Amino acid sequence: MIFVKDVMKRPITLNKDDNIEKAISTFRENKISGAPVVEGEKLVGILSESDIIKALTSHDDRFSLVLPSPFDLIELPLKTAIKIEEFKGDMENALKTEVFEAMTEKVVSVSSETPITNAAEIMVKNKIKRLPVVEGEKLAGIVTRGDLIEAMI
Repeated sequence: MIFVKDVMKRPITLNKDDNIEKAISTFRENKISGAPVVEGEKLVGILSESDIIKALTSHDDRFSLVLPSPFDLIELPLKTAIKIEEFKGDMENALKTEVFEAMTEKVVSVSSETPITNAAEIMVKNKIKRLPVVEGEKLAGIVTRGDLIEAMI
C-alpha cells in the first residue's frame, strides 16, 4: 500500500501576512495554482487562484452596464478616464490585501500515514486540487492530484 508520505512534496508556502501581489509572484515563479498559508510552522489556511480572483474582483458591482444619455456622451471621455483611474486604484489596493483576508480558513488536510486512495477520495469529494499534509498542527508536506496520479501509474 502506498501512503501520502511516499508521494508528498515539500510545500511552497505563503505567510498569512504576505500580500496578494507576493502570492501571485510566488504562484508564477513556482508554476503552482495554490499554496498552504502558515503562521510559523502552523497551517492556518490555503490560498488558491480562485481565492485571488475573488479578492481582485470584489469591486465589480461598481462597473455595471448603463446606457448613456446624450449629455453623458459629451462627458464620456472624461468619465471613462476617471473610471479607469479608479479601477487602477482598486487593483493596487486589492494587490495589497493580506493573504489571510483572502485565504480559505477551513482546510481539508491529511496525515502522512493516509493511504493515497483515501487522499484521492478526499480530493474528489471536496473538489480540491491539493491536500496539505499535517502532523498535529504543523505543516509537513503537500500532495496534489498530479502526485496521486503519478503514484497510481
